[in-house]
Parts: sequence; C-alpha cells; structure tokens
Amino acid sequence: MRITSPAFKDNAAHALVDANLQKALRNVERGFIDKRQIAAAALPEFEALRDRARDIKDHTLAHLDLYLEAYERKVVASGGHVHWTETAEDARRIVLDICRSLGARTVTKGKTMIAEEIGLNDFLEENAIQPVETDLGEYIIQIRNEGPSHIIAPAVHVTREQVEADFRRVHTHLDPSRNLDEAVTMLGEARTVLREKFIAADVGITGANYLVAETGTSIIVTNEGNGDLTQTLPKAHIVLASLEKIVPTLEDVTQILRVLARSATGQEMSVYTTFSTGPRRADDPDGPGEYHVVILDNGRSAMLGTEFQDMLRCIRCGACMNHCPVYHSVGGHAYGWVYPGPMGAVLTPTLIGIDKAGHLPNASTFCGRCESVCPMRIPLPRMMRAWREREFERHLNPAVQRWGLKAWAFLARRPALYRLASSVAAKAIGWLSGGKGRLARLPLAGGWTRHRDLPAPEGKTFQELWRARRPA
Repeated sequence: MRITSPAFKDNAAHALVDANLQKALRNVERGFIDKRQIAAAALPEFEALRDRARDIKDHTLAHLDLYLEAYERKVVASGGHVHWTETAEDARRIVLDICRSLGARTVTKGKTMIAEEIGLNDFLEENAIQPVETDLGEYIIQIRNEGPSHIIAPAVHVTREQVEADFRRVHTHLDPSRNLDEAVTMLGEARTVLREKFIAADVGITGANYLVAETGTSIIVTNEGNGDLTQTLPKAHIVLASLEKIVPTLEDVTQILRVLARSATGQEMSVYTTFSTGPRRADDPDGPGEYHVVILDNGRSAMLGTEFQDMLRCIRCGACMNHCPVYHSVGGHAYGWVYPGPMGAVLTPTLIGIDKAGHLPNASTFCGRCESVCPMRIPLPRMMRAWREREFERHLNPAVQRWGLKAWAFLARRPALYRLASSVAAKAIGWLSGGKGRLARLPLAGGWTRHRDLPAPEGKTFQELWRARRPA
C-alpha cells in the first residue's frame, strides 16, 4: 500500500470538499456511537471488564517471549507451522513460498490488516497469484482499487450509489438490466460471485484477532461467514498476525471478547467467533490440509519498554476513530496508510517513522474521546503528545511553529512580562475587531481565520480578572 502520510494536509483538504465522502462519513457517527453507548450501558460490569482486559494485555506484554514460545509449541503439536518474520518483506516471502509449494493460483482472504500492512495483494499479483478479498467491504474496495478507510468497516467511505456503479462495471457477466436498487440485492450478488471464488481457491488467508498460547488456537471475529469459508475450504490456511495478538488462555480471550464487539459495533457478540487449531485431523469431515501461522514483528518489539508500549494493547475495534471528530471530517484515506484515526496517529509513526507520519499526531483536538471509549484504556492523547515532542526535538515541524513555541516559552518563564504581553495583545486584538467581537482575518492566524472567525477579547485578561476578584 502506497504511503501518502507525508501529504496528510493535502489529503485532508481534498477529503473536506469530496461530496460523496462527506455523505458517506455521516454513517460513522450514526452507525457506531449510539450503539456502543447502549451496549456498554446494558452491561453493568463493562468498566470492570475494560480494566481486566487492560491488565491481561499488560501481563502478556511483560512476558511476551514466554507466551509466544508456548504458542509455537502448541501449534506444532497440533500439526501446524509457525513462521517468525521480522519485516514485511520476510512475511510476504513466506506466504509466497507456501502458495508456490501448493501450486496455488487463487487465494481467498478474510479481513486482515497485516496483509494490508505488508502489501500482500500487490505482491501476490506480481507473482501470478490472484488474491480475492471475501469480506464484503474489502471486496468493494478491492474492485475499486482502494485501501481500507476504517479498521472494521473498510468501505465506510463509499456510498450505495458508488457500490452499484462498481458492481455493474465489474460484474459484466450478469444481466445489465438487473435491479440493484436495494442493499440486499447487491449483497446477494456479491455472495453469488464470491461463492465461486471460495470453491476455486487453493489457499485461504485470514488475520487473527487473538492467538491463544494455552491451546495454539487462532481466533477471528467477523459478522460474515466468509472467514469460515476462507479457512476451511482450501488446501491450506495461512494466519497472518502481529506478535502482540498473543493472549495467555481461552479464559482471557472470553473476557476481552466481551468488550470487543460492544466497543466496535455495539453488539453483545459478533455473529461469528471462529477458533482454529491446526490442520484437518484424520476424522475431521473438512478443513485445510496445512495450517501456517505467520507472526510479524515489523517494529513492534522495539515498542516494548517504551512510552508507546501501551499501543500494543490495541484490539483493533475502531472505537477511537468512530468517536474522533477529525476522522469524522476527513475519513481514513487522508491518514495515508493502513491505520487511520487516533490509533493510526500513534501506530503509524512507530512503523514507518515520524519523518513520514509527523502530521498524524497533530491531527487531533485532544478532546480525549478516543481514550474514554477505548476498551483497552490506551492513553492515545498522551502518546500523540509524545510524538509531537519527538517531532519538535528533531526539527521536523515548521520553523514558524517552533519559533512560536520558543517565544511562548520565553514569556511563560517570565510572569511579569507574560502579563504585560497578554494584556497588550488582548487590547490590540479587541481594537482590531472594531467592537464586533470577532475577526475574519488576523496576521499570523491565517490557518484559523481562513475557515472561521477568531473570537476577539472583549475585556480584561484572565489574570487581571483573577487579581481583581481574589480576597485582598
């Protein structure tokens, strides 16, 4: 997936004037926020479960090496294979080798953000293997030649009218006069087209919400049956997962599952929660002949023991972006890579570098909604501030911004001078407003006044009012 994170400002500007995108993004607020609130309120122990889920992941990260080794032993004992990969290139190569060993020409895929992270689809196509996305949202964006714009709703940026046009453009073997006026008819068409792909596939690839050290099990959570068909019908099932997806026991998984769906879609549980442990056994009626787990690092181990370790608790529910006012305005593609929203603003600089993703931690109002709804209690605003500090230290932000902060710091360390300067500035801005109480234009504040008026001070400064009101 091509990285456009350095162009975030331009991406955002284009998103704000994209009428179709703005229409589609209204579904994010309508479709997720109220449902999550209702689902959480209906479970009295929801907040306690969040604490428990956080503690489980913190314990796991503190002993990550032990649990990963235990998981590998269980997978091998069940007849599967574990492949350790340090980089995206390593992971792509392993997948290709498995596909070639089976003579694979078609690969079906369940939703997997790791496949997006390593650019797997393009790589397979370059090597004469056709990947087919089977999650409905992923299928839509694949035929549109786009990446996902959301963690759990990858096609949330697309309107119904656009989907209809894409289906008519791609499904040319079907009756051109067919009725696609309703979502249900488009769903039925996609199901019919994809069923043939499931049957023809040589290899199935899925992501993993969790890897269970106790049993060597991989778990996927979906609302469609595509995940099950992807991993049971082909010759081999390949699981793509990053190393922090490990969880100690099945009991731990059940506790985290109780906060996952409620936080993501407002459901008590997703429609499908699928457990896979090894390849088909001799007395199994179906299942893959081979079972491979590709575990990716790609910079995550470097986060351990740092101020960004808490990000490794993320369970990819999407709640942070569902509640983020910035995401609501510009959508996921503006962030320029795989992970959008507040979680992407923290994770992306870690994985591709602050030099490429420095704009993302700045794309936040710091309202704190992301942290307040995160089921794993990840302190996203704190980590975005940490990235801003690193950006400042490396002189990656604009010189005007750095000098402005230095000027403010100079005044803030000199209270008398600060009081004088703020008083003079307040009176000057108030005078410039001409008594209207707002300014449509102000030097050095064009980024604000280009889109909105700047409220003008109408009286004394806070410090002047404080001194006047406090007891003598």
